[in-house]
Amino acid sequence: MFNKKRRSRFQNYFKNSRINLILAIIFLFGASIIYRLYVLQVVEYDVYHALAQEQHQVLSRLEPERGKILVQDHSGELFPVATNREFALVYVVPKEMDVLSYADTAEKIYQIFYEQKVKEEVEEECARADEEQLNQELKKFKDLSEEELAAKKEELWQHWQTVWQDKFLQEIRQGKIDAAIEERKKNIIENLIAKFSKPGDPYEPIAEKVDEETLNRLLALNLKGVYFLKKKYRFYPEKNTYSHLSGFFGFKGEKQQGLYGLEGYFNEELSGQSGIISAERDARGRVIIMNSLKYRQPVDGADLVLTIDRTVQYTVCQKLEEAVKRHGADKGTVVIIQPFTGAIIAMCSVPNYDPNNYQEVEDITLFNNPAIFNQYEPGSVFKVITMAAGLDLRKVEPNSLFHDKGYVKIEGWPKPIRNSDYDTHGPHGWVTMTEILEKSLNTGIIFVKDRVGDDNFVKYVKLFGFGEKTGIEMESEASGNISNLLRKRLRPIDLATAAFGQGIAVTPLQMAMAYGAIANGGILMKPFIVKEIKWSDGSVDKIQPKQIRRVISERAALLLGGMMTNVIENGHAKRAAIPGYYVAGKTGTAQVPDKKRRGYSDKTIHTFIGFAPADEPRFVMLVRLDDPKDVRFAASSAAPLFGEIGKFLLNYWQVPEER
Repeated sequence: MFNKKRRSRFQNYFKNSRINLILAIIFLFGASIIYRLYVLQVVEYDVYHALAQEQHQVLSRLEPERGKILVQDHSGELFPVATNREFALVYVVPKEMDVLSYADTAEKIYQIFYEQKVKEEVEEECARADEEQLNQELKKFKDLSEEELAAKKEELWQHWQTVWQDKFLQEIRQGKIDAAIEERKKNIIENLIAKFSKPGDPYEPIAEKVDEETLNRLLALNLKGVYFLKKKYRFYPEKNTYSHLSGFFGFKGEKQQGLYGLEGYFNEELSGQSGIISAERDARGRVIIMNSLKYRQPVDGADLVLTIDRTVQYTVCQKLEEAVKRHGADKGTVVIIQPFTGAIIAMCSVPNYDPNNYQEVEDITLFNNPAIFNQYEPGSVFKVITMAAGLDLRKVEPNSLFHDKGYVKIEGWPKPIRNSDYDTHGPHGWVTMTEILEKSLNTGIIFVKDRVGDDNFVKYVKLFGFGEKTGIEMESEASGNISNLLRKRLRPIDLATAAFGQGIAVTPLQMAMAYGAIANGGILMKPFIVKEIKWSDGSVDKIQPKQIRRVISERAALLLGGMMTNVIENGHAKRAAIPGYYVAGKTGTAQVPDKKRRGYSDKTIHTFIGFAPADEPRFVMLVRLDDPKDVRFAASSAAPLFGEIGKFLLNYWQVPEER
């Protein structure tokens, strides 16, 4: 009896436990469903909503047309510097190609896309090597006088011409060229065959930006597995001529955008705004047009019209390239501005690059515009700035006298500062302020700086815009470096050397704008290179000239202009003269700091800055040549190039002669 009751109690307990277990399982299952619904409908709502939208919504992005960059010539006609153009992208589908035809196909593709280019590259490299060999020979004779150096260059050039005309040597030379071409051809064909040998790849690109004529030549060969598709690319019809101004449209990471120059600075304006077209699908996947179609029209990018004169830019770049080659210079820059407005008329640097093929540039520093990015010690062209301060404060007048000993001792500095001609000329004795500029005397300009006073000197350096960006509408502008003059305790040696352009760093544009202030009666203008922004809705923003500040009085500017005219008439810069006109200007031959050790290297930078006509200037021009190999001073390199370009400008603008 007792066992029966016990068994019954145990069975009831076991039964209740099973029920509880089932209830617990049901509860947990229900709770998990509720939790999952909470996650789906609340926590991950956005994710699944987006997935549903993808299944039921048709969405397409409409790309706008990128704005153009335009320039004008003297007639006002517009020409594109950057535009959009349809080209072909040529590609191969490896699985459709016959293995036995790989070599033949690669050879034919090489002939169409690479043969001429490789030939030109090798011949150009050979010519550059010849020029470098001549320049290295000229370096041995750099201590000769200008006339002797010019004669030696001609002698060496004639010697090399004679050597190169020797038939045996010509055969050796041509053999080297042919071998270099063959080596490059071999590498290119191997790379092409490697692309053909990827049957798992859906396609392999072969060439981009293929024009119609080249594409037709390719199609005529009827090569198996070779295809093309038409695509819009950013196109730069003037190639290298505007590369440092335009920049290019390229990749930053995975995103395509404007980079460097105007393309980078005005990327937002040029890009425009993307449009969208969207609609919904029904349960069968059909697009529902009524009531569900959403459309936002793309807004094309704005066009930029530049202040650059196309004819002037082309001529300046051509003459600069010739001068760099003629003097064996490492590089060169020319900046031309309109002094009364600050408009940039021309801006060119060598070497440059083709923005259509920016990806082929090995040294990316080439993308920076040297006129606004490269900082350098300006040398004697800065003496004009020091003299401007003296005239404005009336501490000196053009005929004020200074007794030159040929050198000057600076407090706290072991070596005296000497004039550049001290070894050949010695002291100059009594000289006027005008003659200090004519003879480019370091001692005399330090005297002017002392009369001005240290604090005032620093103030005028800053007033002329040095140590800060000019605000030109291009990417990668540098501010220069005048930190030596901004210390709490100024060192006498830093002030003394700054007076004649050493120990401070400026950009070519900063120097051009400072001289522009002198040509503009003492008023510093803000430089600008875009004169109109044409929006896609037809509206136009016209950019107005902007005054920054008055730097010196009109009286001081007129006096200084007259003194600078004497530099051309009587001083070192006679070769900058333009027949029929009065020209104001100043030369500068600056030493280049040695990056490996303290002090200066044997390299020099030649600069000439001037304006013409001197009384009513139509232009201010800076010419800079880096380390010319055949002449020692800017008077024989930068100054003649200024005169050559200046003569062209005044004739082009039909400015009446005044003398």
